[in-house]
Amino acid sequence: MRIIKKILLIVLVLIAVLAIGLCAYIFHLKPKYEGSLQLNNLEKETTVYFDDFGVPHIYADSEKDAMTALGYVHAQERLWQMELLRRIAPGRLSEIFGGVALKNDKFFAGIGIEEASAKAIAKLDKNSESYKLTQAYLDGINQYLEEGVTPLEFTLVSVKKQKFTIKDVYNIFGYMSFSFAMAQKTDPLLTDIKNKYGTAYLKDLGIEGEFNNTKIKISKGKSEEYTEISKSITEMLDQSPIPPFVGSNSWVVGPNKSKTGKVIFANDPHIGFSQPATWYEAHIVTPKQELYGCYLAGTPFPLLAHNRDYAYGLTMFENDDIDFYQEKNKADDASEYQTPTGFSKYEIRKKTIKVKDSSDVVLTVKITRHGPVMNDFIDRLEKKNPIAMSWTYTREPIQILDAAYGLSHAKNTTDFKKAVSLIAAPGLNVMYGDAKGNVAWWASGKLYRHNEGVNTHLILDGASGKDDITKFLDFDQNPSAENPEWGYVYSANNQPEAIDNGYLYPGYYLPEDRAKRISGILDAKSDWDKEAISKMIYDNTSDVAVEVSKNLIASLDNKSLSNNEKEVIKVLKSWKGTTNVEDVAPTIYNKWIYLYLKNTFEDEMGKDNFNLFLGISLGKQVIANQIKNENSVWWDNIKTKNVKETRTDVVSKSFHDAVVGLQNQLGENISEWNWGKVHTVEHEHPLGKVKALRGLFNVGPFNSPGSNEVINNLFFGFNDEGKYYTKGGPSTRRIVDFADIENSWSILPTGQSGNPFSKHYSDQAEMYNAGKFRKMKLNKDEIIKTSTKLILKPKK
Repeated sequence: MRIIKKILLIVLVLIAVLAIGLCAYIFHLKPKYEGSLQLNNLEKETTVYFDDFGVPHIYADSEKDAMTALGYVHAQERLWQMELLRRIAPGRLSEIFGGVALKNDKFFAGIGIEEASAKAIAKLDKNSESYKLTQAYLDGINQYLEEGVTPLEFTLVSVKKQKFTIKDVYNIFGYMSFSFAMAQKTDPLLTDIKNKYGTAYLKDLGIEGEFNNTKIKISKGKSEEYTEISKSITEMLDQSPIPPFVGSNSWVVGPNKSKTGKVIFANDPHIGFSQPATWYEAHIVTPKQELYGCYLAGTPFPLLAHNRDYAYGLTMFENDDIDFYQEKNKADDASEYQTPTGFSKYEIRKKTIKVKDSSDVVLTVKITRHGPVMNDFIDRLEKKNPIAMSWTYTREPIQILDAAYGLSHAKNTTDFKKAVSLIAAPGLNVMYGDAKGNVAWWASGKLYRHNEGVNTHLILDGASGKDDITKFLDFDQNPSAENPEWGYVYSANNQPEAIDNGYLYPGYYLPEDRAKRISGILDAKSDWDKEAISKMIYDNTSDVAVEVSKNLIASLDNKSLSNNEKEVIKVLKSWKGTTNVEDVAPTIYNKWIYLYLKNTFEDEMGKDNFNLFLGISLGKQVIANQIKNENSVWWDNIKTKNVKETRTDVVSKSFHDAVVGLQNQLGENISEWNWGKVHTVEHEHPLGKVKALRGLFNVGPFNSPGSNEVINNLFFGFNDEGKYYTKGGPSTRRIVDFADIENSWSILPTGQSGNPFSKHYSDQAEMYNAGKFRKMKLNKDEIIKTSTKLILKPKK
């Protein structure tokens, strides 16, 4: 008996020791929010106050010291995120994840971001403020890398620590720019459809911009081969450990539209959800500069920011800045390709990709006058018909660092506009408002034109030169509006009005749903305040969906409806377009929409291409318009012989199937088909895909309001399951009120920290889901009262 007691005692002691050790380890991993530290290269003592949501407020005697401090505190919260982001563009994910990331690495290594970064860095002015402050920021990151706590993720996947350099900053901007683009998902698919079925099938998809009725007002080869490009790139971006940028809303209300006569700025960029979230907030105060910004991991200047003088943010322009060219090899020599002036040698670029626990992979890429040949780094794409990618970001001079510095250090609207003009790619709508009452937006990007009749949504002819770019537009010709007479500016990724003598700029613009809702609400009111704006930015209503629902109902064969189906129609007829968690109508509507799309388009496209179609802007654009066209060529199911289906046939079958599917999924009681039961969000960490680690790293799931293309754009993909897993949405919601600048509002989807042991890892998630906000504090006395204090001292 004594032996058993001794054994039990020893076991209990061991468990206690392990528990104490685990607690000590976890405590050791937590970020340091108070106390003091010594850093190299600080000129004077710098104080960091971490407020009640973990936002650092950095007070320094010089901006260089502030940037060193920013790099350090940013790294202690987001070093893992920084590590992943810097590895994507140069193709270095396989070093830590192994062969599962090889496709991703081959693609990004092939398209040339790293080479374009090196070229841009070689031209930098090493004495410029933007360069010196970037180096100070990197110095802060590297000091944490050397002396700070190693993140748990580094330990789990055995990451070898390497210093951050300015090339990493450029590579991060390069990946961001590529994730904005839509051509790589769209053009090959449309070419496939055209080659198989002809131009009549393209007309109903609105690829010439004819579906974009709500426009932003301006003031001033082988088909199956092409499809593989869309499939491969979509798959890579969907599986990327870092989410792509997708859409965004922003509006800036001028003095004549606000209750106080002061500008109110609102912005919510839409980005795929992840954990940690995209943005890291920080407030910097020096004798010469104050700025409260949202920073991408590993980048020194914020893309969204404000101070007491002005505010800025962005949405995606959605312009077309990628063209694909079908090149033609010389008949007897595959090392040469045809150009308008004869044959030319391919430039050859070799890159070595290191793969964890496997042999290195040597990638050989051919470069044409248009850009890299994609056949070299996309699987299943045959080599004999080379397709080259021409992308503005790698073709034009990259001045993104100076642009980001200029946006964050502008002294007036002229300075700010000049900084916007430096951005060749990605295409952005840069939104602006200031304390003097100015409101404006400018579309960034190096815009260009082709010959009349060239459709840049299709694969172009690379050999003849007839499809080449013929004209570059001056920045002053880009869409913009400065202090327009209607009193506000806005953007919701919709088509701008025509430019350059009536030219409607081609792009992958999103449906008018959000744009119509935003402009309609803003036009109807002239006494806006912060509270009213906060309700608008969380608005879950779609006026367009109500109209689509009416058109679907009007197309039904009413004679075939059962009593239960008639009750379902009653719910839809009384729907006001809201997508709140308790609503029933959006559950019915989205199931019906999915089946209508599937029964209309999948027979021609095939399952894989149809799923691609659902994920691009055209798949969203088509819904409100194609349903109105009784004579659309898409209604007929090409797989049924001797039968020609009509709109009524397709719409009715889709409705019957939707009701049966919902009954099987959610039960017979229609009142229990609540939207929140099927529309959920979980913020997924890259390691949260491992079941055993999900509870530690992921945040959620939550029942989620919102939907595709409402202002509160919590978007999802369709599936047969009938559950809508939110892929992304507002990456932050910001409201800057120049009548009460010290009490402006923000919210992040999860929290400031990327450290799962920090109390700020997920402390905003429930607030975000409920549409609540927190202060972006500028008042020093208030900051001190609600914060912990970390003092950074110069190392002796």
